[in-house]
Amino acid sequence: MSRTKPLPMPMSVPLALRSSTHRSRLRSRPHSCLHSCLLLLLLLTSGLALPQRAVAETVQVAVAANFLGTMQLLVKEFERSSGHRARLSAGSTGKFYSQISAGAPFDVLLAADHATPTRLIAEGHAVAGSSFTYAIGQLVLWSAQADLIDGRAAVLSGSRFRYLAVADPKTAPYGAAAIQVLHALGLLPALQPRLVVGESVGQAYQFVVTGNAELGFVAWSQVLAAGQRGSFWRVPPELHKPLLQNAVLLKAGAHNPAAAALMSFLTTPAARKLIQAHGYSL
Repeated sequence: MSRTKPLPMPMSVPLALRSSTHRSRLRSRPHSCLHSCLLLLLLLTSGLALPQRAVAETVQVAVAANFLGTMQLLVKEFERSSGHRARLSAGSTGKFYSQISAGAPFDVLLAADHATPTRLIAEGHAVAGSSFTYAIGQLVLWSAQADLIDGRAAVLSGSRFRYLAVADPKTAPYGAAAIQVLHALGLLPALQPRLVVGESVGQAYQFVVTGNAELGFVAWSQVLAAGQRGSFWRVPPELHKPLLQNAVLLKAGAHNPAAAALMSFLTTPAARKLIQAHGYSL
C-alpha cells in the first residue's frame, strides 16, 4: 500500500530579507499620497480647491402697511430663488421715515409714496439713484356691509353711517389721498367730525372690519385679499395725487447682498406679475 508523500514545508523568509524587500517596494512606489496632500494644501490656501457657495444673508425690510400682504407672497419666492432671507416690518411710511432718520437698522424701504424715498436720499439716509416705483396704488371706499355702498360716492353725502375710517394723512399716503378725495368732493368740512383716524391704512382697514367704522378709505389690494367682501367704490384716480409707491435702498443695506438681491427681484417679470395680480398697476 502506497503512502502519500508529505508536501514540502515552505521555506521561511528571513526577517531581515522581508524588511529589506518591503523597504525596496516603498522606495519604488510613487509618492502619490504625498503629492496629493501637498496639492490639496496648496489649493486650500489659495482658495482654488472648490467653488464657494454664496453666503445667505438677511435683509430687514420696512414695508408700507397696504403692501404687506403682497410682500409676504413676494418674499416666499424671493427666499426660494435667492437663498437669502427677508424680515418684514409693516407700518405707515411717515413713521418709518422718522425711525430711519433716527438710525433704525432697516436695509430697504418699500414706501407708499415717492416723496419719502426722495427725501431720505436728499438727507443722506438712502443710496442715491436707488429709488424706483415698484407699484401704483388704488384707493377704494369700502364697507364690510354688502348693501351700504352702491358703487358710487353717494353714501358719503347721506346719514347711513356714523364713522368713516381713514389713515393718518400726516404719516400715511393713503390717508392723504383720502383727504384729497373728500376735499375734491366738497365733503371734508361736513365729514371731519365723523372721521376715525388710524395710524396706517392697515389700521383704517381694521376699523372697518371690526365695525368701529361702517366704511373707510383703504387700499384696493386689501379688498382683493379679503375676496371683495362687502361693498365698495373704486375712487377715480383724478380725485387725488397718484399713489406712486417707491422702493429705496437705505444706507444700512448698501453693502448687504440680500438687500441688493431684493431690489433686483422686485423688478423681475415674476414679481411684477404678482404685484399686478394683487390690485396694483405699474
